[in-house]
Parts: sequence; C-alpha cells; structure tokens
Amino acid sequence: MLHWGAQQGWRSAGFKPVAAGTSLIEGERVNEDVRALREAGSLPLSDAEVGPFQFEAACAPHIAAALQNQAIDRAAILRAAQALASRADLLVVEGVGGFCVPLGPDWDTSDLACDFQLPVLLVVGLRLGCINHALLTAQAVRARPAPAWLDWQRR
Repeated sequence: MLHWGAQQGWRSAGFKPVAAGTSLIEGERVNEDVRALREAGSLPLSDAEVGPFQFEAACAPHIAAALQNQAIDRAAILRAAQALASRADLLVVEGVGGFCVPLGPDWDTSDLACDFQLPVLLVVGLRLGCINHALLTAQAVRARPAPAWLDWQRR
C-alpha cells in the first residue's frame, strides 16, 4: 500500500505504534517491521517516528514494555500518529500481534484502532486454523464502533 501510494505521487508513511522484538544490527536495535515500513514510505522518517514504542523482547507488547520498566502511552501514540498524518497524504498503520492484544491494564489494540478511526485491513497467514482465526478477528472488528466514514457508506 505504501509503494502504491508513492507511485501515485502521494507522500506516504507507515506507522507501527508498538513493536515488540528487536535485533542488534550494526550496533543499533532494529525492529524489522518498523524498518520495512520506513523504507516502503516516501517520506524521510526515522525508525522512532515510524515506531515510537519499540521493545527488545519478542513477546506480548505489554509484557515487553514491563520487562523494560516502561508503559505504553496511549496519548503519546495518538500525538505521534497525528504528527505523521499531518505530513502524509497516506498513512498506513500496522498493528501488533492481532486485533485485541493488551497494551495496558485497561486498553488494547482494538481501542487503538477505534482511536485512529481508520479502516481495518485484516491480513491472514495461510496455515492450519487461519479460517477460524480470520472469522473470529473479523467478528471482533465488526463489534467495535465503525469509523464515521464507514457508517456513512452503509447508509
């Protein structure tokens, strides 16, 4: 999607607000998803702009954050998304681990999806159990409040 946006001449940016699992590459901690999004976009961005909350451990993000004695700050994520959106014609936000992954004691990735008010694109890995997983995830997405533009389209 980011490559396509750039081909249209749009300023495109990827955003992965929370990323768990980094590798040490040339002395720098790198999350592969954050780096791939940064490289696919057409705006010059740092890894920190694309992925404001990156954690070393490759596990559930709220656990990875706790292992580093940090909290995932919802307001900071929204500010970072707004800052990127103000510079881009196309903003693609990538989730972390699924649609209902805990990010704190009283909120999860589905809350963040509602905060962004963007359409949800469900990506499914082709393996045993994927149909059930996709259907359950689609059910969870539909159960959340729809963005205003989607409500308008349904009328």
